Amino acid sequence: MPSSILLQEGAMAIVFLFGLLMLAVQIGLIVWTYSDAQRNSSHPAFLWAIVIFFAPLLGIVLYLLLGRDLV
Repeated sequence: MPSSILLQEGAMAIVFLFGLLMLAVQIGLIVWTYSDAQRNSSHPAFLWAIVIFFAPLLGIVLYLLLGRDLV
């Protein structure tokens, strides 16, 4: 019985660390998009950061295709 408790705790720790990693990636995407949009976009950077916050994968694709000015 004690070994199964240790396995459950180990699995919970892995899930927790994976969640922290995903949170760090999400925050990094938001910060990068905001700073890049300030330099390379005619659209408001804050709005692009909100899009990335609510839809990270779709948002980053939309920003790269539509948000950045080509010139």
